[in-house]
Amino acid sequence: MSDSEQSDMQAWVGRLSTEHDLITLASLDRLGATFDRGDPPYRKGDPVPPMWHMMYFPMLAPLSELGVDGLPERGGLLPPIPLPRRMFAGAKTTYHRPLRAGDEIRREGVIESIVEKQGRTGPLVFVKTVLKIYGENGEHAVTEEQDVVYRELDTSGKTPPPVPSEIAEPDWRRTISPNPVMLFRYSALTFNNHRIHYDQPYTTQEEGYPGLLVHGPLIATCLAELVRDSAPDRTVHSFAYRAMSPLYATSDFGLVGAMDPGGAGCRVEAIGPDGGVAMAATVAFK
Repeated sequence: MSDSEQSDMQAWVGRLSTEHDLITLASLDRLGATFDRGDPPYRKGDPVPPMWHMMYFPMLAPLSELGVDGLPERGGLLPPIPLPRRMFAGAKTTYHRPLRAGDEIRREGVIESIVEKQGRTGPLVFVKTVLKIYGENGEHAVTEEQDVVYRELDTSGKTPPPVPSEIAEPDWRRTISPNPVMLFRYSALTFNNHRIHYDQPYTTQEEGYPGLLVHGPLIATCLAELVRDSAPDRTVHSFAYRAMSPLYATSDFGLVGAMDPGGAGCRVEAIGPDGGVAMAATVAFK
C-alpha cells in the first residue's frame, strides 16, 4: 500500500457519523421466523433480544455506488481501503439498558483506529469503530466496538489448522443447518448486499470460496440465542465475540456453551465441520 493510500486511510480516524432508525414490530417478527422461534408477535415496548440490533442502521448506498462484490465502494463510516476482501472480524457489545420494539433509535459512530499488518496471505488492514445506540428517550442503550478486516484474495489454497475448543464439557449444545434461504433472509433483514452470502456462482467462481459464507453477525446471533434459551433467567450485560474461521452453507455447524464457575458469565462457541472453533464469544451477565 502506497504512502498516499496510508495517509488517506488515517484521515478517516476520528470521523463521526450519526444515523437514525426505527425498531419495527415486523422486523423483529421476521428475524424470529428466520430462527424458527415460534414466539408470539412482538408488541410495542417489548425488549429487543441481544444481538438483534444488528438489523438496524444498514448502509444505504445507491446501486450505482456498489462494487462488484455488492458492497459500497465508498461512503458511510467505513473508509475506502484498496483491498478486495472485507470481513467482519468480531465485536464487543455492551448493553446498558434494553432497546424496545417501536423505539425510534439513534446511532453515533466513530472510527477509533486503522492499523495495517502483514498476514499469511498478504497485507491486512484492521478498522475499529465504536458505535453508541440511543433509545427512544435519548438514553444510552448499547455500546458496540466493531472490528472489520480488509485483505487480499487468498489463492494459496491453504487453510489454517483448526482452533481447538476451550469448552471441555459443554452445558449446552445445538446444531445449526445453514442454507441459502436462511442466508438470503438475513441479508434482506440487515440490508447486506455482500454477494458472498447469496450469490453462489459469484462466491465460488470469483472469490474462490467453496460455498456461500454464513454472515459473521448471523453466527454471533445464533450464539446469543443459545445463551438466551439456555439461561433464560439471566440478563446479558456484554457479549464479546471473535471470528476465527469461516463457515459455509454447505455443512451444519454446532453451537456449544458452558457457564463460568460462579455463574457470572459463560462461554459459547460455533464449531465447524472440521471440529475447530469458527467463532467464540464470552458473555458477562448483569
